[in-house]
Amino acid sequence: MVQLSARRYVSSMTDTVVSFQPFDPSFLADPYPQYEALRGSVPVERHEFGFWALWRHADVTAMLKDRLSVEDTNVTTFGPMREVYDEIYGEADMQRRGGGVSMLDRDPPDHTRLRRLVSQAFTPKTVERLVPVIQDLVDEALDRIADEGSVDLIEALAFPLPFAVISEMMGMPEDNVDRLRELSSLIVRSLEPVPDAEVVRQILAADIEMAERTAEAIAWKRQHPADDLLTALINAEEAGDALTDEELIAQVVLLYVAGHETTVNLIGNGTLALLNHPEQAAIWRDRPDLDDNAVEELLRYDSPVQFTRRVTLEDYEVDGLTIPKGCFVMASLGSANRDEAVFGPDAGVIKLDRPNAKQHASFGGGVHHCLGNALSRREAKAALSSLFRRFPNLVLAGTPTRNERINLRGVTDLPVTVY
Repeated sequence: MVQLSARRYVSSMTDTVVSFQPFDPSFLADPYPQYEALRGSVPVERHEFGFWALWRHADVTAMLKDRLSVEDTNVTTFGPMREVYDEIYGEADMQRRGGGVSMLDRDPPDHTRLRRLVSQAFTPKTVERLVPVIQDLVDEALDRIADEGSVDLIEALAFPLPFAVISEMMGMPEDNVDRLRELSSLIVRSLEPVPDAEVVRQILAADIEMAERTAEAIAWKRQHPADDLLTALINAEEAGDALTDEELIAQVVLLYVAGHETTVNLIGNGTLALLNHPEQAAIWRDRPDLDDNAVEELLRYDSPVQFTRRVTLEDYEVDGLTIPKGCFVMASLGSANRDEAVFGPDAGVIKLDRPNAKQHASFGGGVHHCLGNALSRREAKAALSSLFRRFPNLVLAGTPTRNERINLRGVTDLPVTVY
């Protein structure tokens, strides 16, 4: 078993000691100073863990638009973390995320086909129909917060809202909901560098159970069709083509997990940012015209997803450097969103009226641009605008706790008091 540790090292690109240190406690608390140093000193980094990393907005967004792969089978240059995953996943009969057949894990033309079929069910009309449901759920949560006075905002609003919305949208059987919530929280850890073998085994077990429960829900839904997303996915068909059972399970798991955790982080990170900058919250309260742009700026300022990945299919040129074929490349969305070359010298400052806030990279780009971005924006808009307008004197009631994750950056508890 390879033991991984965080340490400083001299980058192969420069003679400096500036490097990506993902396990450094200071990075986990606040990654943005490190991103700033990397953009300036090592914008294209070959890391000792075996991957390459991009830090600048131009390089990140260009890579997302280019025809690189998302399929791990195309990786031919491995780092030490690969040994951990090979050991654990070699013990199992199935791979995570439905055997790698979710949209997240497939290249065109497979990705194109899967996304087209899912898009038939996940339509703008479906999202718009949920808007009053979202607002009702927010209002009910705020009523409970008003009654209690002091709450953990993650548990009171940020966590239950997106879970209730995706459950309502999917039309999952109610007896599955609590366990699905637990499994979802475990599965998202697969998006983090996880060098601990026992944690990887827990993730794999959650993957397997989630797939089994999803298969049971699909079987139940076939017998009890309704006007919901799960029924629509079951019935999605184009020119005689439909999702196989394995593909259907994989897409449902992806939508459930991706549609939940990222929005929790967006609401939590956004609330904390505004509590730390009350002058911006005051501006938003008085300007409903900022509702949409405020969400974009919060997505930019502290992105709920900090990285996305690609695999080079050919030698790939970036800033005069060549990333060889078969390499795993991490693109830092969080760093791109603070790039002074795009957002100006005040890129590290939150400004809800920032004119180009929507140039953030938080939903990825290219063919893999997040399918659920409209739903996430709607939920954050309803939750945050309602929260700060209803409780103008909302304040922190203690020290928030960061989840200390490298990729899905969020807050695990956020104690607040309303007056």
